This record gives sequence, C-alpha cells and structure tokens, in this order.
Amino acid sequence: MDGPRGQATVELALVLPLVLGLLLFVVQLGLVVRDQIMVVNAAREGARTAAVDASLEAARQSALGSGALDPARMTVALETSGATVTVTVTYRSGTTVPLVGALLGDITMRESTTMRREGP
Repeated sequence: MDGPRGQATVELALVLPLVLGLLLFVVQLGLVVRDQIMVVNAAREGARTAAVDASLEAARQSALGSGALDPARMTVALETSGATVTVTVTYRSGTTVPLVGALLGDITMRESTTMRREGP
C-alpha cells in the first residue's frame, strides 16, 4: 500500500524544482517588462521637457523623476535637430530574482522619443 504514496512523493520531488524555476523565470520576466515600460515613459517625459527647455539636465531630471528607475543605471542623451529634439534613455535592468537572475545577467534596454520643439 505504500507504493502509490511513495511514487507520488518521488514525482513531486522531481517536478517541484522545475515548477519553481519556471515560476522564478516568469517573475523575472515581469520585472524586466516593468522596467521596459518605465524606460519608454522616461524617454517620453524627457522629450516632453526637452521640447520646452532644450537642456540636457532638464531632460535628464524629468526622465529620472518619471518612475522608480535607478539613476545609477540610467543614461540620458539629448539630440536637437532643427525643430525637433530626440531623447534617448538607456537603462541597465538588474536581474535580481534568485537563481534566474544569476543565469540571465543584466539586460540593457534603450528607447528614443522625438518631439517637435515649442517656443522660440
């Protein structure tokens, strides 16, 4: 009578690490997607500010203030061309979920947004 109970325990012991690994991978993927959305928003906010005040520092401060991104991992570049400004935000997303993060390493993401300059 112990046969089926023992078999279920062995099956659980074999499958549980795979399920936990998959769950950790999904959590890490969700964190990376969240960071990508915040990078897109940071580029948009920086471009919106640069359209009015074409200084790199103003665009950088606006991009940094747009979300919960780590300022030490973010770079902001500003390019003006005639009547448009382009803000490029580069962010190195840390993979911090145990086991999965160590396997993946940091992921670099980049987003550019161009807007028409306003005012004189």
